[in-house]
Amino acid sequence: MKIAFVGKGGSGKTTLSSLFIRHLAAKGAPVIAVDADINQHLGVALGLDESAAAAVPPMGAQLPLIKDYLRGSNPRIASAEAMIKTTPPGEGSRLLRVREENPVYAACARPVHLDDGEVTLMATGPFTESDLGVACYHSKVGAVELCLNHLVDGADEYVVVDMTAGSDSFASGMFTRFDMTFLVAEPTRKGVSVYRQYKEYARDYGVALRVVGNKVQGGDDAEFLRAEVGDDLLVTVGHSDWVRAMEKGRPTPFAQLAEADRRALGTLQEEADASYHSRDWERYTRQMVHFHLRNAESWGNARTGTDLAAQVDPGFVLHEGLSTGSGQPVGEQREGAVPAGATSTAPSD
Repeated sequence: MKIAFVGKGGSGKTTLSSLFIRHLAAKGAPVIAVDADINQHLGVALGLDESAAAAVPPMGAQLPLIKDYLRGSNPRIASAEAMIKTTPPGEGSRLLRVREENPVYAACARPVHLDDGEVTLMATGPFTESDLGVACYHSKVGAVELCLNHLVDGADEYVVVDMTAGSDSFASGMFTRFDMTFLVAEPTRKGVSVYRQYKEYARDYGVALRVVGNKVQGGDDAEFLRAEVGDDLLVTVGHSDWVRAMEKGRPTPFAQLAEADRRALGTLQEEADASYHSRDWERYTRQMVHFHLRNAESWGNARTGTDLAAQVDPGFVLHEGLSTGSGQPVGEQREGAVPAGATSTAPSD
């Protein structure tokens, strides 16, 4: 299951995504946690110290390796340099699975040992001094999008992505890559403004969106959120002594998290698991192709000097039954991909 946490800056998005990741690990589920926020805090929220979190290799710096591996023997992609963040897989492409060893994970992923389990952490990497004033953050997040485009995951395994704050998530097609999107909202007008933006942008793409009310202090706060977001409100959480101790660098065992918070996390998992039955790999593939064609026309063809539309394999549908190896016939025949609706396409590799 691919799950995104989104919300405005300061909403508690990273905190809640880290708690959900810990909850899944405590249940024994295989989890890949991805920090795709411009402010890289997920590693610390999972208990790493600052130096250990900073030592997680940035995916953006490994983009050539990622492209070369995923390209495999796909005859439609002449070289890794011709790939962009939206390049879809086709026959001959290498695919990624949650429970496997591969060069991408070896280069970019690191284990995080929790007191009641273990997860795999990947991170886009922060802005560096050389990026300031000249680089677009979406070029770093592009490595995550490319991996998600080539990921085949099952019902009992999880990829949890802490997304960049606000509506920046819509600067690419990555917002359509998830089975479930949890939007973290505070009970304030500013807190629900990102929800309204997300709901409007995602309306035409079949994005499964549920709201997690955070920093809720009483019934009035909960009623405010219900009035603003309606049935999209899934659950609310308030102050957590466990989280406050963690933020002070005085962590306690996860089993000591308050029972109400544990129930809330269980509700999130139930909602995410239920979305599995609504998976539509045909639509997923169509949307992938659609955003690739838009990016190709907008900037990719000029950037690479290549007609990137030729990278689309019209007979390919991504789905769980595919092999991950290179050079094998991993596609399934269907009619040509029909593009879905359109959205913003910020230039990025």
